[in-house]
Amino acid sequence: MKIAIVGGNGFVGQAISRELEKDKNNIVVKIDRRDTAQNDDFLIKKLEADIVINLAGTPIIGRWTNKYKQSLRTSRIDLTNRLVNLFKKMQNKPKIFFSTSAVGIYDNKGIYSEEDKNYSKDFLSQLCIDWETEALKAEELNIRTVVFRFGIVLGKNGGALEKMLLPFKLGLGGKIGSGNQYVSFIHINDLVNAYLHLIAKNDLKGVFNLGSPQPTTNLGLTHALGKALHRPTIFPVPEFILNLIYGDGAKVLTDGQKMIPQKLLNSGFKFKFNNIYETIKNLV
Repeated sequence: MKIAIVGGNGFVGQAISRELEKDKNNIVVKIDRRDTAQNDDFLIKKLEADIVINLAGTPIIGRWTNKYKQSLRTSRIDLTNRLVNLFKKMQNKPKIFFSTSAVGIYDNKGIYSEEDKNYSKDFLSQLCIDWETEALKAEELNIRTVVFRFGIVLGKNGGALEKMLLPFKLGLGGKIGSGNQYVSFIHINDLVNAYLHLIAKNDLKGVFNLGSPQPTTNLGLTHALGKALHRPTIFPVPEFILNLIYGDGAKVLTDGQKMIPQKLLNSGFKFKFNNIYETIKNLV
C-alpha cells in the first residue's frame, strides 16, 4: 500500500509511519507544512495514495489569543476542507481517509460513547464539530472515512508525557487543580494498532473514540506517575496559575472528558494497555 500522512513528522505521525514501514511493501509519504503551503497540483501528487491520514494541526496547548484560535481552526478545518476538495479533483481517489478529532468535543458531565451527542458549548467542542463535519464530506466521494476522537496520547520521547515527566522526576509533580477532572488517554501502541485494525476492517467507517476503556482522572494520572517513578506527588498546580499562562487555553488542562471506545470494542479490537497504571509503568 501507499500511505500519505499529513502531519507525518509529528509524534503520532512518526509512530504510525514506523509501524507501517515494517512491511517492506508499504510506501509511506510524509506531508508537512511546507508541502501544504504548495499549490494544488503539487499536493495532489503527494496525496495520490491508497490511504490518506490527516494528523495536522497547531498544538492545542497554548495561550488562546484570537490569533492562536484562528491558527487552531485554519490548521484543522481549513486544511481538512482543502484535502477533501483535492480528493474531488483526483482521478484515483484514496480508498480510506483517516481524519482526527478530540475528546474535547464532549462535555464533562458523563461517560460517553460515540452514540452520545453530549457536546460541550465552548470553543474546543465547536472546533471538533466543525473539523469532523469537513472530514466526513469525503464520504460523499465514496471514500471510506474514519474520524478518530483522540484522548491524550501517551508515549515515550514525545507528546504529553514528555512534558509531564521532568517535574515528576524531580519530585515536584502534583495534581492540577482539584485533580478530579477526567482524563481520557491512550497508549501510543494502542493508537497505532487501532489504525491498523481499521485499515483491515473494510466495513468500518465513521467516528470512533480513541481512548483506553478505563479512563482516569488527573489525580489518577498523578498517582500513576509518582508510583512508577518512586517520587512524591505533593505539589499541586493551582488553576489560577494555568489561567495566567494559557488564558482560555487552560481549560484543556483544568477540565476533562470521559469517553469509552465502544465502537472499537464492538469491532473486536483488543487494547494492550487498559488502565493508567499499566500504561505509565510501560512507558517510564
